Amino acid sequence: MNPQQQYTLVTANYWAFTLTDGALRMLVLLYFYQLGYSPLQIAMLFVFYEFFGVVTNLLGGYLGARLGLNVTMNIGLSLQVFALVMLTVSPEWLTVVYVMVAQALSGIAKDLNKMSAKSSIKSLASDANGQLFKWIALLTGSKNALKGIGFFMGAVLLEWLGFADAMWFMAAMLGIALLVSLFALDGQLGKAKNKPKFSEVFSKSPAINWLSGARFFLFGARDAWFVVALPLYLQGVLGWTHWEVGAFLALWVIGYGFVQALTPSLLRSQGSPTKNTAYQLALPLMLLPLGMAWLLDWQPQTVLLIGLGLFALLFALNSSVHSYLIVSYADADGASRDVGFYYMANAGGRLLGTVLSGYVYQVAGLEACLQVSALMVLLAAILVARVPSKNPVN
Repeated sequence: MNPQQQYTLVTANYWAFTLTDGALRMLVLLYFYQLGYSPLQIAMLFVFYEFFGVVTNLLGGYLGARLGLNVTMNIGLSLQVFALVMLTVSPEWLTVVYVMVAQALSGIAKDLNKMSAKSSIKSLASDANGQLFKWIALLTGSKNALKGIGFFMGAVLLEWLGFADAMWFMAAMLGIALLVSLFALDGQLGKAKNKPKFSEVFSKSPAINWLSGARFFLFGARDAWFVVALPLYLQGVLGWTHWEVGAFLALWVIGYGFVQALTPSLLRSQGSPTKNTAYQLALPLMLLPLGMAWLLDWQPQTVLLIGLGLFALLFALNSSVHSYLIVSYADADGASRDVGFYYMANAGGRLLGTVLSGYVYQVAGLEACLQVSALMVLLAAILVARVPSKNPVN
C-alpha cells in the first residue's frame, strides 16, 4: 500500500476507535449520574483512564519506535474491545473500583491508538507545501468530529439498548476494525532505524519539553469545566435530558473537529504555524472563560450556548497548531518517542482537569471551574512562549 492508502487506513482505525471512546465516556457519565453518583465520584471513575494515559504515552512512544506503530495501534484496538466487554457484567458488579479498572484499560488503549496514528504521519507525509500540517489537521479534526458523534451515539445507545448491550454493540464494531488492521497495516510503519534505549523515553529537547508543558495546561483548561462540570450543570441545574446533553456536546465536539480540520485554511495567510502563532491564539482563549464566569448568573443558558461556540473555535485553533508543532519538531527517526512524551503531558493535563472539574464544581460551582480554566490557559501561553525560535527538525 502507498503512503496515502496507509494514511487512510490509520485514519479509519482512529475513527472507529474514537466513536467508541466518545460513546463510552458519555455512557459512563450519564449512567452513573442516573444511579446517584456525585460529581466528584463520577470524576474519579475517569481518573485511571487519564492516569494510565500518562504512563501509556511515555512507554508507548518507546515501544512504537522499537516494534512499529502497527503493533501499538493493534494492541490499543484489542484492549478497547476487552474494556468494553468488561462493562457488560451485571449492574451489581459495576462498582467504582471495577469501572475504574475498565477505564484504565480504555485509557491505555486510547493513547496507544492516538500516539500510533499521529506518529505515523511523520513517516507518511512531507513537511513541504504544508502537507504535514494539512494531514495532521485533518486527522485531528476528523477524530474530534467523530468523538462528538460518539457522545451522541452513547446517549442514544443508553436510551435504546441499555448500558450492557451498548457495550456489546461497540465491541463488535471495533472488532471488525481490528481484523482489517491486523491484515493491512504496514509492519514497518514508524520503526526507528536506530533502536532507542529505554532511557530515551524522556525528551532531552528543550522545544519538546516546553511544548509538552504548554499542552499539559491547555488540555487541563478544557477539561477543568467541560468533562464533568458542564454536562452535570446542563442536566442538574438547567434540567436538560440525556438526549439533549448528549446531542449538544456531540454538536460542540463535531464543530470543534471541523474547525481543527480547517485550521490550515483559516491560518493560510501565516504559512506554517510557529510558537508565536500558538502564543497569540492562547490570549483570546484565556479571556473567554473569564467572561463566561462573569456573565453566567445573568442568563446561564444563553451564555453557555454562545460561549461554548466561541470556545470551540478558539480551542480548536490552539489545539491544531500545537498538534502540528509537536510532530514538526519531533525527531524523524522514531518520532513516536517525542510524540509519546508530548501526549503524556496531554494526558496529565486531562487527568488534572478531570479531577478539578468534579471537585471544583462540587464545592464552588461552574463559575469557579471557568476561572480555573482561564488560569490554566494563561500558564499554557507562558510556556509556549519559551519554545526556542528555530526551524523545526524534519
